[in-house]
Amino acid sequence: MSRFSLNQWTTKRWSVAEAVDGCVRHGVEAIGLWRQNVAEQGLDETVKLVADAGLRVSSLCRGGFLTSQDALDDNRRAIDEAAALNAACLVMVVGGLPGVAPGEPLGAFDRDLAGARERVAEALAVLAPYAGARGVRLALEPLHPVYCADRAVLSTLGQALDLAEPYPAEQVGVVVDTFHIWWDPQVLAQIARAGDRIASYQVCDFLHPLPADVLLGRGVMGDGVIDFAPLTRAVAEAGYTGDIEVEIFNADVWAADPDEVLTRVRTRFGELIEV
Repeated sequence: MSRFSLNQWTTKRWSVAEAVDGCVRHGVEAIGLWRQNVAEQGLDETVKLVADAGLRVSSLCRGGFLTSQDALDDNRRAIDEAAALNAACLVMVVGGLPGVAPGEPLGAFDRDLAGARERVAEALAVLAPYAGARGVRLALEPLHPVYCADRAVLSTLGQALDLAEPYPAEQVGVVVDTFHIWWDPQVLAQIARAGDRIASYQVCDFLHPLPADVLLGRGVMGDGVIDFAPLTRAVAEAGYTGDIEVEIFNADVWAADPDEVLTRVRTRFGELIEV
């Protein structure tokens, strides 16, 4: 269990302080943090809480939304926060079509998908050196194609790797998230291609049927359709030895007692993921 990391949104009801305390009580050595929760707790206080608990920060989520006009300043702030937290990476959810906002009805927007992807590349060219100078690794996260319009115009690991390759691996890497990439017929080859660019391995299951809000279609490992063994084996064979985050967005999981959730996901991690 030494590589198990609790992504904070799996136990969404917990504040940063409560999640850190929960990790200590359950013997968890690493935590994935979210920027809005860190802001609520206070960055300096979060840094102290994590350090005093002896935890590793496996990721900070999230930077990105690079297709919007004002993305650069917010992402510079995100990089500075990741540096302060000594996070292993800053997860980059790159953004959807310009003008399409998550959970909002369509207004004026741009249908130019190729142009949106070019905006991501242009922003990355600015942000990668800034991150590198601060010792922060950007981790491009491809999302399932259902999120292409509003959250991520990168839908495959191959697309993310194509964007990352102009930069040093320690500066720009990729996230392998089982929920988002399990369906891709090229995924095992792309994981092998990724090699030392794998900055984060995140696990949860893909539920069937999906709920009305597909954002909440993540399940506890074993509750959905994903075969984790080949994915975990491929990540290990690619050379990744970092923390493995359990990241679950699910209304029932969020409504449950966080201590019970953490116990349950650690059990499933041991049964299905642990390497």
